[in-house]
Amino acid sequence: MFFREIDEDLTLKLMQIDDAEELFNLTDASRSYLREWLPWVDTTTTIDDSRGFIEHTMQGFQDKKSMTVAVHYKGKMVGTASFNSLDWSNKVAYIGYWLGQDYQGNGIITRVVRYLTDYAFTELAFNRVDIRAAFENKKSRSIPKRLGFIEEGQIRQAEWIYDHYVDHVVYGMLADEWNNQN
Repeated sequence: MFFREIDEDLTLKLMQIDDAEELFNLTDASRSYLREWLPWVDTTTTIDDSRGFIEHTMQGFQDKKSMTVAVHYKGKMVGTASFNSLDWSNKVAYIGYWLGQDYQGNGIITRVVRYLTDYAFTELAFNRVDIRAAFENKKSRSIPKRLGFIEEGQIRQAEWIYDHYVDHVVYGMLADEWNNQN
């Protein structure tokens, strides 16, 4: 079981099946907001869909291929963050995140990504952390920029979001860079 207190207001917890209703309610409350950038929102229509997602993340954690955590702010689930993929051969962790609409602007995801990046380098002994965000998603792109990640390039038409493709911007951080700046 993974559980970390980042500070007095913020914790990360590996999701369990009994989190499905809270996760679904958070998704549902921010549905139109999340839909702009996340392609899975329209297929998450019931608590069972959230339960299936959690089962998938639990298997990924067990297999050491990924790690998805619920982000809790002041005791309430406000979003998720993850190592979407853990590439053990190349020592690369791929971070993803989303936050409910009502919780924006509190520095939550910046603190979470800072913690996950540090965890990837210190606990997992990885060499690289990779974050990809849609070119037009300025809020998501501000996180790696704020943390000193290097903008490495753009992937054209990297993701299909309902009725159109979006380009992704790739941000990278290397272990030695992270250690030098922290």
